[in-house]
Amino acid sequence: MNYFFDLDNTLCVTKGTNYHESKPIFKRIKKVNELYNKGNIITIYTARGSVSKKNYKELTLTQLKRWGVLYHNLNIGEKPDYDILIDDKAKSDKEFFDE
Repeated sequence: MNYFFDLDNTLCVTKGTNYHESKPIFKRIKKVNELYNKGNIITIYTARGSVSKKNYKELTLTQLKRWGVLYHNLNIGEKPDYDILIDDKAKSDKEFFDE
């Protein structure tokens, strides 16, 4: 299967756009890594920089490595900036991670 995971406030806690202070949610990262190890395709996506046009690629790559996140693809700034996402395939983070 092909999984897409939002980064901020899904795999880590981020207050506003203070990405340098993001804190990983290791319980969730563990589940993502289990899916990766079972042969699923994992894409991490984030809207970091989509509004400000700042480049957060190096910071994001460093954080994912430090936190031990296993993934195949990283999409930065390609996520639309929205307040509510409606999608027939969407699942809430709390439902997916059983919280």
